[in-house]
Order: sequence, then structure tokens, then C-alpha cells
Amino acid sequence: MVSFGFELLDSKRIDYNKSDGRLLNEILEKEPSFKRCISCGGCTATCTAGSLTNFNIRKINLMLRHGQTEGLEKEISKCMLCGKCFLVCPRDINLRNVIMLIKKGVLKYNTEKKKI
Repeated sequence: MVSFGFELLDSKRIDYNKSDGRLLNEILEKEPSFKRCISCGGCTATCTAGSLTNFNIRKINLMLRHGQTEGLEKEISKCMLCGKCFLVCPRDINLRNVIMLIKKGVLKYNTEKKKI
């Protein structure tokens, strides 16, 4: 193997065999507009919570699409549900609904894990 002087951090590697896509599939089923997201960053740029904390809607989008549900509850709790993201979205994605669906889904999956 050729060394280029750098390597990927284990914390940044995504094991798609271990990823859980159930939450994303559930959200896409209930809010199909989320499929149109192009990760333009308009939502993150106008986010009130993002200007006060390190809340980042694009990060949440990537976590969902990679099946990384760990840490979503902490991230999503920073949202103030002000709706600015929905107002500026060029693809008319109802991000407030997406955030609420993530909150409900995370609670559901966390209670399932506790039962096991």
C-alpha cells in the first residue's frame, strides 16, 4: 500500500454495514420533500440556533444519510424550531417537520434499545 503522508481517522470512517438507515427511511416516508435536499447550506446559514450554538442542520442531514444515529438527540435538542430554515430553503423542504420527525424517531429508537 502506498503512503501519501496522511490517513483517515477512525472516528471519520463510516462502516455502512453497521449503519442504521431505518430513521432516514421513516423520515423520507413521512416527509418526502427531504429527498430534494441538495445540502446547499442555506438552512444552516440562517439558523438562529446555529448563530448561538454549534447547531448545524447540514451535519444532521449527513448523520442521517450515513445512518449515524448516535449523537442525533443531543444535536437536535439545540433547534429552537424558529422556522427560518424552512423559509429560505430553495427546494421547499419542510425542515421543521423533519426536525420533529427526527426527535420522535430518536425517542422511539432509544426506547427500543433500552428494551433489548
